[in-house]
Amino acid sequence: MKKLALSLSLMLGLSLSSFAQVTFSDMPYWRPYDQRGLNTFETGKKDTTAFDGIKVRLGGGFAQQFQGLQHKNTATANMQTQGNGEVNLNQLMPIENGFNLASANLNLDVLLADGIRLNLITYLSSRHHSEAWVKGGYIQVDKAEFLNSPLVDKLFENLTLRVGHMEINYGDAHFRRTDNAHALQNPFVGNYIMDAFTTEIGAEAIFHYKNFLAVGSVTGGEVQGGIQNPDQRKPSFIGKLGYDNQLNEDLRVRLTGSVYTTAGSVRNTLYGGDRAGSRYFLVMDPAKVASGAAVTPATHFTSGHINPGLTNSLTAMVINPFVKFRGLEFFGNFEQAKGKGRLGANDEPEDRTWTQLGTDLVYRFGSNENLYLAGRYNVVEGRLAPLAATPNVLNNKVNLERVQVGGGWFVTKNIVTKVEYVKQQYKGFAPTDIRHGGEFDGFMIEGAISF
Repeated sequence: MKKLALSLSLMLGLSLSSFAQVTFSDMPYWRPYDQRGLNTFETGKKDTTAFDGIKVRLGGGFAQQFQGLQHKNTATANMQTQGNGEVNLNQLMPIENGFNLASANLNLDVLLADGIRLNLITYLSSRHHSEAWVKGGYIQVDKAEFLNSPLVDKLFENLTLRVGHMEINYGDAHFRRTDNAHALQNPFVGNYIMDAFTTEIGAEAIFHYKNFLAVGSVTGGEVQGGIQNPDQRKPSFIGKLGYDNQLNEDLRVRLTGSVYTTAGSVRNTLYGGDRAGSRYFLVMDPAKVASGAAVTPATHFTSGHINPGLTNSLTAMVINPFVKFRGLEFFGNFEQAKGKGRLGANDEPEDRTWTQLGTDLVYRFGSNENLYLAGRYNVVEGRLAPLAATPNVLNNKVNLERVQVGGGWFVTKNIVTKVEYVKQQYKGFAPTDIRHGGEFDGFMIEGAISF
């Protein structure tokens, strides 16, 4: 343990003597990465650890899938001359059963002072990037005793502040999704079709009062900071109101409503912020592209998802009910997003609206609910962005429908294995679109570790 502590100290650029204690135990005001984090949403206000110096918790995640999917479409041929012959740009990539690229996360949580915690997550390996890169980091404040104010101390009995480049708290689905290698909180292998997840730079306040919560955030509105194009950049505002109560030993009820709004952005990524990539490798992706560049899981990392392209102005709202009765859980995601994208240097002429319905039903059983069965129905509908050449002509209204059925086993609180059958259909796409008449289905097997 001393060697491990010394290595960690050197890695952080700190001498061992600067730590009152180096520990890998739990943190106060913290959401566990393992099975204990199931159905945990915002961090609570219970102080679980007395502060006696800086504490460091090093954790990680690993995930591997075996994919057995097939896909098909009925799009018309789109022939292009490449090299010495012609290729059909609407021909799907030939795929077969096999292992996907393994993913890995590195989690660093540091208790800097009493009630002040640092979080930093690094993707060591992801579908989109084979090299290590930082997802984001923030400082969370649950106590402000350094201000020596009894009034502030009283306020922070109910208040949590976060500041940094962090995962935004819009809706509740992001607490249940797979985040690159961190897959233990997701009862399924894949995330929602329209995946509301991104990181932005800003500040967030969470106020807890008995069984009620209120969240307010202000961010820069984009996945990266920037100082150019000031006329196009506007802040984003995020709000959430909720009720969460363990009514009795058997029944827990939670209901939240969230809103995300921005008046303008160079490139908003609320529905395109998952830079790690989807679990369904190369489904509905082309074998060749017009540029002649290679099509790989890294270049086409959003397989099976759809981004509505509302990258300029946007107002999104979602209602998330959650009910757990003994081992039976229901989670719902009822969402609407309205806004505009950009057509080159110009704004789209009118708003487009997208809707999403997601319903999860999970039954957990066995010792410590270490086994579960799960089913999900997910449907998304909306109008595609107009073409730049004909901005005033409405594009197709499309529909994507997915069913996922599966189950899993928590071998330990840190290890899960799961299997899933998935079927997704694409409707309403133009015959010239590669997704016309599209469908993929098959099975996925995943093993994941988080600690």
